[in-house]
Amino acid sequence: MHMEKLHIRPLKRRHITDYTVKVISTVGALVGLFFLTWILYEVTLRGLMALNWAFFTELPSPPGVTGGGVANAILGTVIITILAAIMGTPLGILAGVFLAEFGKGSKFSSLVRFMTNILIGVPSIIVGVFVYTLIVAPMKSFSGLAGAVSLAIIMLPVIVRTTEDMLNMVPNSLRESGLALGVSRWQVTLQIVFKAARSGMLTGILLAVARVSGETAPLLFTAMNSSYWLTSLNEPTANLTVTIFNYAMSPYADWQAKAWGASLLIMAAVLALNIFARLVTRKKVT
Repeated sequence: MHMEKLHIRPLKRRHITDYTVKVISTVGALVGLFFLTWILYEVTLRGLMALNWAFFTELPSPPGVTGGGVANAILGTVIITILAAIMGTPLGILAGVFLAEFGKGSKFSSLVRFMTNILIGVPSIIVGVFVYTLIVAPMKSFSGLAGAVSLAIIMLPVIVRTTEDMLNMVPNSLRESGLALGVSRWQVTLQIVFKAARSGMLTGILLAVARVSGETAPLLFTAMNSSYWLTSLNEPTANLTVTIFNYAMSPYADWQAKAWGASLLIMAAVLALNIFARLVTRKKVT
């Protein structure tokens, strides 16, 4: 009888603990969903009021003058992000392939993995200061190129880890089958392993691009901003995030409204990239 009571008490305690954790988790999820919905609602509502044809086609207006747009900032953001992806994606994929395929168990791969994990946690403003010292200060000018380099550095560890994880999920039987047919190791990696993991690798690239799309701090130290069209990557380059920062802090109502519109553009772009990444993964799974 005594043993049965001892058995019932821990069982009840486990049920209570399980129920408590479920309640706390549900409340936490609802709180996060509430604030996410609130942010989406506010940005969408305020941002839509600022969108018009001039917003997408005209240059910024002078301080205190209504009208104008952020066309140069939109173009600058697209160019900087594409250039950052061109810089960071190949290097990240190569590093991920080395960690997953050729460097398993080596001390060097452990060092690379450790440094990658550290780089993921480095604040973006530190990356901006680093690139400022490396490129901006020697060139004595802010530039779109420096901004792209800073974003590429932020993208790099995300792509490395995603590539490594996706390649490690590919069954070894596929590699062994290719090697058994006399195919070289690099051909097996490119033609078999990459095809099996391409969906997950693409998802990682898209998520890395989505992450840097809203970065402001590194661009403040590298690309800065401009009121003119981009004519060279070696000059200050307009971009949406720094434009939002400048406009939101200004005392002009028109600029503040445009800051909401630019925020809506970035939010829509990030959501679109995340949704597309999810669809790519789901399509592969199904």
